[in-house]
Amino acid sequence: MQIRDLPHSDPGDPDVRTGLRFLVWLFRQQTGGQLRAMMWGTLHLSSIACLPLTMGLAIDAVTDESGRRLALTGLLLLAITAVMAVADTMLHRTSVTNWILVAARVQQLLARRTAELGGVLTRRVAAGEVVKVSTGDVEKIGWFVEAFSRFTAAVVVTLGVCAGLIVYEPRLGLLVLAGIVAVALSAWPLLPAATRRADAERAKSGRATELASDTVAGLRVLRGIGGEELFLERYRRASQEVRAASVHNARMWSLIDAVQVVMPGLLLIAVVWQGVGLALDGALSAGELVTVYGAVSSLMLPLQVFQETAMAFTFSRPSATRAVRVLGLRRENPEQTAVAAPAAPLAGDLRDPATGLRVPAGTLTAVVCGDPNLAERLADRLGGHPVHGGGEPSALLGGVPLDDIPLDAARAAVLVQDKDPVLLSGTLAELLDVPGSGRVSVGEALRAAQCHDVLAALAQGTADGGGDPMRTRITERGRSLSGGQRQRLALARSLITDPEVLVLDEPTSAVDAHTEARIAESLRALRSGRTTVVLTSSPLVLDRADRVVLVRDGSVAATGTHRELLRAAPAYRAVVTRETEPAPLAEENA
Repeated sequence: MQIRDLPHSDPGDPDVRTGLRFLVWLFRQQTGGQLRAMMWGTLHLSSIACLPLTMGLAIDAVTDESGRRLALTGLLLLAITAVMAVADTMLHRTSVTNWILVAARVQQLLARRTAELGGVLTRRVAAGEVVKVSTGDVEKIGWFVEAFSRFTAAVVVTLGVCAGLIVYEPRLGLLVLAGIVAVALSAWPLLPAATRRADAERAKSGRATELASDTVAGLRVLRGIGGEELFLERYRRASQEVRAASVHNARMWSLIDAVQVVMPGLLLIAVVWQGVGLALDGALSAGELVTVYGAVSSLMLPLQVFQETAMAFTFSRPSATRAVRVLGLRRENPEQTAVAAPAAPLAGDLRDPATGLRVPAGTLTAVVCGDPNLAERLADRLGGHPVHGGGEPSALLGGVPLDDIPLDAARAAVLVQDKDPVLLSGTLAELLDVPGSGRVSVGEALRAAQCHDVLAALAQGTADGGGDPMRTRITERGRSLSGGQRQRLALARSLITDPEVLVLDEPTSAVDAHTEARIAESLRALRSGRTTVVLTSSPLVLDRADRVVLVRDGSVAATGTHRELLRAAPAYRAVVTRETEPAPLAEENA
């Protein structure tokens, strides 16, 4: 596969049991590219190792005053140089291709998992962690996979040169073999400490990134309460911690680099010392001594590859571990096996066996939980394939368990709008360009969500001054809008999709009472004949629902209309009106 063929048609099903197993799986996906890189790397390093041989032949030819041998040696040197240039070019091309293909595969896997998890991803993994995995960690994983093919080529050439030296001059060959082993292993005792320092630096960097992300996301609120300086000071401290950890980490790698410079130097000194002694004894000629010295010098490049691979492995292993932490998240229940999507669209009553909630088809049902965490888990379950596991039974639509059908089919039938929906950057037209049934137009959805003031504000901010709000760009996460404006645009986007079942988690918590009442009335009219579930405790929304269900302590406690429950259910009245629930009478406890 070449870079022009990206993206991968299918990035595959990765082994996410451990970070090391994930790296091995990536190697297996890149077998062809790895073999090509190893072949070109072996040819490149072998041609470099052959240069000292031609130098020795040239010296011997000059010593023997043989012009013919000198000319032949020059031609041989020219051929080796040409081979070396071609091999080096192809090695670089193949290695970079491997790196990019691996990085693209990991990014596609992360994008696929992010799309499957949706907005609940950051409930399981911090936002800064996700950013680090999808940027720096992807590069480190690709670096090691790419470096490993050059490492295998370096091992092959090093063993070949050592074997040739042992045959040529056993004493020098054994000395070089022992020295190469010592040089290659000299840095290994330092790698665990380097790994710990690198992990500490990366963890502090992730926290600083998350702090910066949270600060930017809440900048409007911070300005309102005058908290900019407080958060700025927190980021300064986090930044200084990252700097100190980076310096601490760099000192260790400086020590490793120093060891990798000193040890090869000592090996060359030992080889020259032994070689000069053999030359003085007449066992080696001048040309042979130059050949041996040159061969040992040519091994410095493979030794650098050994060091680079060790560094790449040190950095990539924790990166792979963090990647599988994200890739290992699943929405579906691991104890159940998904079946094929049903031939006909899902329809019917929506039931949640965990709480006993039943939502009749075609009604506007409001659910009062009191506990925001319980409402969040309930919304996830009603959408099918929830992230929150724990062996909870699947929600059923028309008697079909949503966890037993593919995620795409479940999402087509049930759409869940989270409590904090995300607005991506782009124009308003692009934001509202979502798949839908066609029954609800963009204008109808915007009117139902009471977005007239939002459209007016956006019309004033058009870049070309044309006054068309649909062409106005919305910044990332809708930070240029107020909380209520973002919430209403997200509601309009959900209404356009017009799913069979729409689940809304606190869709009007950031708007004023008059707007909330109009939204509730419009929502009821626009969703007539469709199933709508609203998790809320707002009396204005509850009063316009067909049915209201109180969920308490994980199960349905009462069902009726809003006014009926206000009269008959003290627990409901306590949640909705924020009153303290009356204590049971003494005679009722007797």
